[in-house]
Amino acid sequence: MNIIVLSLIVLGIIGCSAAVILFLVARKFNVQEDPRIDLVEQALPGANCGGCGFSGCRNFAEACVKADVLDNLRCPVGGTPTMSEVGNILGLTTEISEPMIAVVRCSGSCEKRPHVNTYNGAKNCAIANSLYSGETGCSFGCLGFGDCVTVCQFDAIHINMETGLPEVDDDKCTACGACVKACPKSIIELRKKGPKNRRIFVGCVNKDKGGIARKACTVACIGCGKCVKECSFDAITIENNLAYIDFTKCRLCRKCVAVCPTGAIHETNFPPRKEDVQVSVPEAETVKIEDLSK
Repeated sequence: MNIIVLSLIVLGIIGCSAAVILFLVARKFNVQEDPRIDLVEQALPGANCGGCGFSGCRNFAEACVKADVLDNLRCPVGGTPTMSEVGNILGLTTEISEPMIAVVRCSGSCEKRPHVNTYNGAKNCAIANSLYSGETGCSFGCLGFGDCVTVCQFDAIHINMETGLPEVDDDKCTACGACVKACPKSIIELRKKGPKNRRIFVGCVNKDKGGIARKACTVACIGCGKCVKECSFDAITIENNLAYIDFTKCRLCRKCVAVCPTGAIHETNFPPRKEDVQVSVPEAETVKIEDLSK
């Protein structure tokens, strides 16, 4: 009986000593956390999408609190309203940034980009891309297995079963960039959402020469340069046989769309173009004026 009591006393002393030691160590190495981090985190959407460049909203909040300015920090899900609230919490000014959206730069539907072989492997873009160039003659185009759909947390992108291409929902896309990172072909790009959701972009990433690109896809960019000559704002450049429209310079005039011989340049959410109406003017009737002097 004495042995049991003695054991309990010893264990109690050891437990109390360990508790005291742990308490002192915790006090010694305690790191005081800025209470503003919790406030900033509460102001964020809580999506933890990684679109801000950090692993989660908590890490982004910590970065905001430590920063002297918020110019290089942006929450793509919350946008300007959220960053304005963060700025108010921290007493910092924020830049008003234009909303962005994911854009699929491939127009090679099943009809316009016929298949030349059949893939029987795992239905995953990353795996398929590591094995071969794709089921069509275009080695740059969309593989259509939906890695972008899988990573989207906002149900903003889906594969159109008729075209085999991903389509972005303007109302749901938050420009988090997850689909951009997931696409092994780099055909998805973040661009300005544009006024009234209107955008102009080259729906092709094929860098092959014109003849080869056109043979693989009827709507491929052939690098002819007509769009470059037509643009008055220096918004279009050609590199590696491929045209690219700089959305920071584009004024949405749509002149480049009209001159593109393959239809590779897309205009989104614009009203229908007015057809040129030719008005036939009747020939002026010849009126004889009598000489009143007679």
